[in-house]
Amino acid sequence: MGFITHIPGTNPVIKPSPHAKAKGVGVIGLHEGRTLLLSLASRTSKAFPVAGCDVNPEKIAASKAELPELFFTSDYKAMLARPEVEIVAIYTPDAHHAEHIIGAFEAGKDVICTKPIVNSFEHARQVLEAGRRTGRRLMVGQSTRFFEPFRRQRAAHGRGELGEIELIDTHYIHRMDWLYEKSPWAATETDWVFLGLSHPIDLLRWYLGRITQVQAWSATSDLGRRYRLSGPDIYTVNVIAESGRLGRAMGHYGVHELPTARNCIECVLYGSRSTSLAQYHDMRHVYLAQDGTEITEDHLYAGRHYYYNSEVHGMHYGEFANYAEYFAGCLIDGVPNSPNLEEAVETLCVMEAVRRSAGQGGRPVELGPMLQEVGLSKGSP
Repeated sequence: MGFITHIPGTNPVIKPSPHAKAKGVGVIGLHEGRTLLLSLASRTSKAFPVAGCDVNPEKIAASKAELPELFFTSDYKAMLARPEVEIVAIYTPDAHHAEHIIGAFEAGKDVICTKPIVNSFEHARQVLEAGRRTGRRLMVGQSTRFFEPFRRQRAAHGRGELGEIELIDTHYIHRMDWLYEKSPWAATETDWVFLGLSHPIDLLRWYLGRITQVQAWSATSDLGRRYRLSGPDIYTVNVIAESGRLGRAMGHYGVHELPTARNCIECVLYGSRSTSLAQYHDMRHVYLAQDGTEITEDHLYAGRHYYYNSEVHGMHYGEFANYAEYFAGCLIDGVPNSPNLEEAVETLCVMEAVRRSAGQGGRPVELGPMLQEVGLSKGSP
């Protein structure tokens, strides 16, 4: 059985009954972190919200008005000291991820961290060392994996319906002037290879496994020049995996979108038995049946409230709930989770290889030396 919970300003959501060993979650960074808190309060059984932290008093006040029973603070150490916080979820700017991850590990907490885990090799080595030293676990909040069409696409692949994947083609294209206005650090303190492009790169690794070589090109859009970006905002990427399979990814963050023709995020799997397409923001999974019939599964009507909370088409409530529930379940059951700490660092290496290749006019970059540089052995994921 489930019970009805109601978040002010939304329609009711049927929340499953709580698990006997459910994990308490504390969140730092109350922009996307607010979304996770609301998702945990209304959609999950194995994880539930207990605390929130932010340096912005307005964000604390807004979250506290919606969830007054939670503990809120601007002091991260005070949140870490609370025993009911078993999982820390990190939604702070990328440059702060390492210090927040390490602080949580050393306080005896497991961690959910939004992508990318970090954006430098120095920080990657630090979080790897801390994870190995403390034995704590980490889950990367790669929300694309946990969106309904991509879950269905992955399940079909797992059942063998596509056969062997021969090529994967994926992209994330989205106009980002709104982000530069909201979070100026996204324009001046990082590179889009670590931001939006992290989604298609993660999808490449999810299906191809270890990537051995990257070749990439980049450019800057008119929008990017207007906001004086520190790096490019247009990327095209080709990769080859250890298995010999191929993939490509594309990102454009100054684009004039054409949403009825191309979704923000798409993943096409070309298999030996079938072809499959998953789309985001739309909730379509399109594939060829064995008799050649093209089938479209459209989950939007059934799933829009769970995934979008009846707000802007593109909010992340459902994906956040799905990956938090998945990670808490893995901790409860004592089974591995994915993407974990070492997978996250390997994906960071792929992103850095893209950045280096593009910065050198498309020169191919080998991943092997980079994995060794960051502290991953050949036998890692």
